[in-house]
Amino acid sequence: MTRTSASGTLAASPLGDARIVTAAEFVFAPLPGRRTTLATPVSPAAGATHVTLHVVRIAAGESFSPDGSVGEENTAVVFDGRGTATVGSRSHRVERSHAVYAPTGQVLDLTADAGGLTVYIWRTPLAAGRRPGTDPEPFSTLWDETTQLRGFGGTGQIAPDADRATMNFVFWPGNGSSQLCLHCGIQQPGQTFNVHLHPDSDEAFIAFEGIGQMYLRDRWIDVAAGDVLYAAPGVLHGARNPHTDPDARRFVTCGGPSPYDPALYSAAGLSSDVR
Repeated sequence: MTRTSASGTLAASPLGDARIVTAAEFVFAPLPGRRTTLATPVSPAAGATHVTLHVVRIAAGESFSPDGSVGEENTAVVFDGRGTATVGSRSHRVERSHAVYAPTGQVLDLTADAGGLTVYIWRTPLAAGRRPGTDPEPFSTLWDETTQLRGFGGTGQIAPDADRATMNFVFWPGNGSSQLCLHCGIQQPGQTFNVHLHPDSDEAFIAFEGIGQMYLRDRWIDVAAGDVLYAAPGVLHGARNPHTDPDARRFVTCGGPSPYDPALYSAAGLSSDVR
C-alpha cells in the first residue's frame, strides 16, 4: 500500500463571491511520486471565506490523508469506487454515497480498493469559541433519513416554490458535528430546495446525482453530477429539479454551509447545540 498526503492548495480559478465550477473545469494534478490526483475547486486561495473543497481520485492501493486534517474539521463523500475510511482509530468500508466526518483532533485517512476511489472532501479550521462534539458520528450515508428538513420556504428574498424538496441532515450538531455540517438535498422531479442565504457562512455543495439546476445570485443554472456551487456569505443560492417528463429522475445535492447555519435547524424545529 502506498500512502500519500496533500500539501497546500493547487491552482484554481478565482471564485469571486459566487461561482459554479463544472466537473469539466477541475484541474487535477498528481501528488508527488503517486498516481493519486487532486483538484481543489474551492479554497481560500481561490477566494473562499472559510472552506476548502478537494476532489481526490485515489489510485488503486493508495491512501490519501489531507495534511493538517487533525487540526481541522473534515467531511468526505464517496462519489465513485470502493475503499476504507479511517477516522482516528475507527475504520469503515465505504462506497458511493457513503459519508465520513473527522472532527478536529482526529486524522482522516482514505484508502482505495483495486478500482480506485473518487472522493469530495470539505475542510475548515475550527473557529474560535467552537468546541468539538463529545461523541461525534464518523460514518453515515447521504440517504440517512434519521433527521430531515421538510417544507423549507427559503429566507424570503425569492418567492418559494410550493413543491419543496427534502434535506437529510447527515452530519450536524445533533450528531456531534461542531462546525462543518453535511446535508443532502433530494429534489424529486418538479421539486425545489428554495432559495436562501447564509449571513455568516460559506456554502459549498455539489451535484451528486442526476441533472438539475442550482440558483446562484440571481438566476437558475443547469448543472450535472460532479459540478460544484460556491456562495460566499450573503449570496443567494438553492437547488431544483425542473424536469417532470415521464423519464425524469431525482436530482441530489450535498454539502453545506461552513460554519453551520443554525437557521436551517431552527426551520426543522431542532436545536443547533453540539451533542
